[in-house]
Amino acid sequence: MSSPLIAAGIAIGLGAIGAGLAMGLANGKAYEAIGRNPEATSALRTNFLLGLVFAETIAVYSLVIAILLVFHQG
Repeated sequence: MSSPLIAAGIAIGLGAIGAGLAMGLANGKAYEAIGRNPEATSALRTNFLLGLVFAETIAVYSLVIAILLVFHQG
């Protein structure tokens, strides 16, 4: 197994772990906040979805890095 493939696996793995942890924590805190204050659901939902988008972006960036490492011709 070549070095770029190992590096790509590590990149996507760490990116997925980071995004997964961020999304899990965000879900937990959002549901906790909605449970405490149900009237603020619409405001919480907007901020929650924006945070999930940013967390998912981390996973996409790590996928791009992994693809660049695999197909690098240098």
